[in-house]
Amino acid sequence: MEIKIINKSDNTLPAYETIHAAGMDLKAFLSSPVIIEPMKRALIPTGLHIELPEGYEAQIRPRSGLALKHGVTVLNTPGTVDADYRGEIKVLLINFGEENFEIKNGDRIAQMIISLHEKAAWKQVSELSETNRGEGGYGSTGK
Repeated sequence: MEIKIINKSDNTLPAYETIHAAGMDLKAFLSSPVIIEPMKRALIPTGLHIELPEGYEAQIRPRSGLALKHGVTVLNTPGTVDADYRGEIKVLLINFGEENFEIKNGDRIAQMIISLHEKAAWKQVSELSETNRGEGGYGSTGK
């Protein structure tokens, strides 16, 4: 699949780092470093604008290494970039760690996955089919 992209940053385009990678790393586009204090959040620009085909979305997800090593994650994960959005992709990061976290221009801050999605149409009914689970909610299927 080919996707139109405008890159206003000086960073390379997002790319798959391994042959079976699902996500492409997004990099920060900053004129000066940003410090995220513990329990604070920041909206980090990437300089990227994309044009997705109808029926697709870009999902913005955390990088596992940042989460494990520093407690830094994407706050609204997964963030969704809709096919009709043409603005800059920005990443909402939060620092759940115990120390300040510095982000510099070009740092890998999140990953982006391109995903096909369906449009749903509602059909109002008076009852739903029976299942073994029924109305069992949170924790109803065990530990």
